[in-house]
Amino acid sequence: MPNSLDGLQFPLNETTQKPSTSHTGKAIISEALSIVDHKVSQQSLNEKNWRKRYPAYFKALVEHGIRSPNHAITIAKQGLHKAHHSFVFYRDGVKYLLKDVMNIANITPLHTVKLHGESNEAPTWYVPYHGKNLQGQALLDQIEAWETRGIIEPSHAQALRLVNQHPEWFDLSDRTTVLFGAASEAGPLTWLAKWKANIVAVDLPNPKVWEKILNTIQKGNATLIAPSLEIVSESIHTSELKNKLGVNLLTQLPEVAQWLTQFSQSLDLAAIAYLDGEKHVRVSMAMDTIMSIVSEKKPDSSLMFMCTPTDVYAIPKEVVEASHEKFIHRSNVQKWLTQGVKTLSLQHFFQTNGQQLIRSNNGKDYGIADCLVIEQGPNYALAKRIQQWRATLAHHQGQRVSINIAPSTTTHSVTKNPLLKAAFNGAELFDVEAFRPETTNAIMAALWIHDLRNDASAANPETPLDHPLELMMEGANHGGLWRVAYVARTALPFAALYGFATDKLPLEKLSSLFKK
Repeated sequence: MPNSLDGLQFPLNETTQKPSTSHTGKAIISEALSIVDHKVSQQSLNEKNWRKRYPAYFKALVEHGIRSPNHAITIAKQGLHKAHHSFVFYRDGVKYLLKDVMNIANITPLHTVKLHGESNEAPTWYVPYHGKNLQGQALLDQIEAWETRGIIEPSHAQALRLVNQHPEWFDLSDRTTVLFGAASEAGPLTWLAKWKANIVAVDLPNPKVWEKILNTIQKGNATLIAPSLEIVSESIHTSELKNKLGVNLLTQLPEVAQWLTQFSQSLDLAAIAYLDGEKHVRVSMAMDTIMSIVSEKKPDSSLMFMCTPTDVYAIPKEVVEASHEKFIHRSNVQKWLTQGVKTLSLQHFFQTNGQQLIRSNNGKDYGIADCLVIEQGPNYALAKRIQQWRATLAHHQGQRVSINIAPSTTTHSVTKNPLLKAAFNGAELFDVEAFRPETTNAIMAALWIHDLRNDASAANPETPLDHPLELMMEGANHGGLWRVAYVARTALPFAALYGFATDKLPLEKLSSLFKK
């Protein structure tokens, strides 16, 4: 944490007078559970080993959410309410609760800069994959292959097929998309720039970031709308423009919210910004606050989130059954090897994904995919949970919400962790696929368009859902993690070892034996 507090911050611990991410995280999760399970709520609040034990409490959120559609809404309301009454915002030495951030007196108006792309090409879509740009039948064949292998869910495959049938959907000249974290490596900027979109780009005032954004826009057919702290001449050269653009979501949150509420058109707001560690929670809260303020002023706005597969979710009954089938039909080599490793590790590795179905009071059975990776930490889990809560609540309240699970992707932020990088390299051993960023970008951008254009999609609040948590089940591309025969994090170390080894040794034969 910085010494001079400015902008959106974790609250100070009353005892130590220092910010504590664990203390705040426990308090938020405890409040989310307080009405549906008082006992577990108190246990989470008093948990002494939060950084190792947090997955149990995030799983409890999902389990109780499954049992009743009303519980899912209550959990989201309670969690968000506590978060907005916990985080604080500092401006000129004065502290405000985050919920009161728009009461700040000295909000400096932002100026708007526009730039039009230089291309006249018609919108087009393809999926870069293993060195090829898949279109037409080749794309349909790959979608079917992913679906057959259990890499993507049938609803995800169907959405991709549908957008492939409707190339007219990709003309976004009638939409204004707001990208929080516009230059994000896993974000849709590159595709929106080819689809005639009006792109409101919100990102840090960093010349390298804006050089990337400006170059992307110039090559495409879209229109860039960007914030600036000063009036910028229309004749300014793009080489200088990169030094004039950008805002910091953590310190200029009220400015961004005020700027966006002044747009006359409806907005499609995408929360794709990512920062490392505790900053990820803070930027998630900043995006959540701005989305809430804009949605209140402009109720026709839509929301977009991209979930991580390394989280815990309610899943359909048929996915649970598929996971059980995969465990039963393991190869003899896999049974022998995994049992040996499991015994030697004192049951820590290769724990059976023996999840039981949970009956909801809507009459349906659901399972839980617990794919949390402890190494990513409780801050990452909390940041993503905040986004799920907002999506659940906003959709319940009648707002269009696109929230889809994106596959594990080999972005820089992921692969700089040696363990995760190696685990993804070895994921094929368990029929899990990690996607390259360019593939994820193409797929998830198309899925967003599907959710905006297809009125029969789950994103449309008028489309009936049997349970609020089905919003996250629909359109999932988990890369196969939901259908793994083991609890994902207990197979991760072995996958990592295999991933490390494949860089040094020819292990294709072991892989084929393991999966036969």
